Amino acid sequence: MDFQNVVDSMGAMTCVVSVERLDNGGYGDIRIVTGNRAYIDSIEHPMGDVRMLSSTFRPNSLYTDYLTRDLNFEDFCYRAAVEKKCLHSYAHPDRFDVWFNMTFLPLVPDEGNLSFCTYTMEINMVADSARLSNVSSELASAILETTIKLRGARNFEAAMADVIKDIRKICLAKQCCILLMEPVTRTCTVLCEDIAEEVQKKPMVEIIDDSFYDLAESWESTIHGSNCLIAKDSKDMEVVRERNPEWYNSLIRNNVSSIVLFPLKSGDERHGYIWATDFDAENAPKIKETLELATYILGAEIGNHLLLRRLQILSSRDMLTGVLNRNEMNNYVERMSNGRVSPGKPVGVLFADLNGLKRVNYTVGHSAGDELIRSGARVLRSVFHDEEVFRAGGDEFTVIVVGITDEEMKAGIQKIRDISGENVKLSVGYHIEDDCRNVRTALRKADENMYLDKRRYYELHPELKRGVSKNS
Repeated sequence: MDFQNVVDSMGAMTCVVSVERLDNGGYGDIRIVTGNRAYIDSIEHPMGDVRMLSSTFRPNSLYTDYLTRDLNFEDFCYRAAVEKKCLHSYAHPDRFDVWFNMTFLPLVPDEGNLSFCTYTMEINMVADSARLSNVSSELASAILETTIKLRGARNFEAAMADVIKDIRKICLAKQCCILLMEPVTRTCTVLCEDIAEEVQKKPMVEIIDDSFYDLAESWESTIHGSNCLIAKDSKDMEVVRERNPEWYNSLIRNNVSSIVLFPLKSGDERHGYIWATDFDAENAPKIKETLELATYILGAEIGNHLLLRRLQILSSRDMLTGVLNRNEMNNYVERMSNGRVSPGKPVGVLFADLNGLKRVNYTVGHSAGDELIRSGARVLRSVFHDEEVFRAGGDEFTVIVVGITDEEMKAGIQKIRDISGENVKLSVGYHIEDDCRNVRTALRKADENMYLDKRRYYELHPELKRGVSKNS
């Protein structure tokens, strides 16, 4: 066959790819046999930020002379050339800031142990929604039904639990998970996960530890500039082993024989990853198509959810200490006094005020004073839950606990005194009411008791009185 005539008859960027068939059913070298003028120009005179490893086209060269190795590209070439399937993909590889509309068509006949296909591509500088939606009606309907559950969901996490179950079933995988990554704290959290009932696997929440962020961060280089990683068999898993031995060993320890991994993004911001494991290799193209569409939608939804969560944190948290702020406390007290929070249950209120803060601010500086306030918050958070501690203002903190007994509150106060140390001195007062609806009474009496404790402290330490003079 005259391959040059074949590609020259194509208007779009097109080349002929050869795939070497091996006796064991696998494949060897994948080469770019020849290309039309438009395709050769894409290598020698690339558009946008598309850059190849080599800017000189040489017929019959290994495709890795131009691109870093890409298991997805290899899989499509094999299926088109060897299995004689017509394939299409629309993808945004991380190594290029463009979208590729790709078509693979089989060619006949084979020549010895070589099979051939055409590879035609169109480059879009922005995503084409029509191309993204160009999937089977069955798949489009399933993804739409799955993701529409997120719209108007009152509980985002619960809705995502349903979504990941649906995606796992569409992919016919044994396990499917979405992992979120927080770069500031370098922590990972499982947003949702679904495991087939017949499978005995540890859930990811039991596998993740404090060091897991470093491992998850390494996946970007393992994907190697593609839009995803698909390791569908032992041969592909060997590529994972070569690129990321630590992750490979972790997968083997957890009996993972195949995996597809997609980054979850909105715009240029990466939020985490979605993956499916232990699937039939024959189902790999459908899984890729499913997750390409799903991640495009889910990335935006998760991005919106995380943005709203950050805004909520900013509006409800004190930025200096990380505890809940006064506005959040006022809203909580309002709901509690109106009977919307645990009516009929006892409520304990503790007021804590830092001693000597003004003296520290005056003699050492406000940065030292800020650190003292942070230290006071850390002491309270080490004794009570984060959602129970509020910064009421300045050097004052309030702790509101539902269902606490007098003995438990006294034990908590003793812990505060035990761990405060030399630098952090807190005056503390508390009061317990039998009904949460009387929380305002508890607040008033706890405040009065705190000032009694503070008066006793300054009687013992008159040199630390809050109203220090310039000569003190």
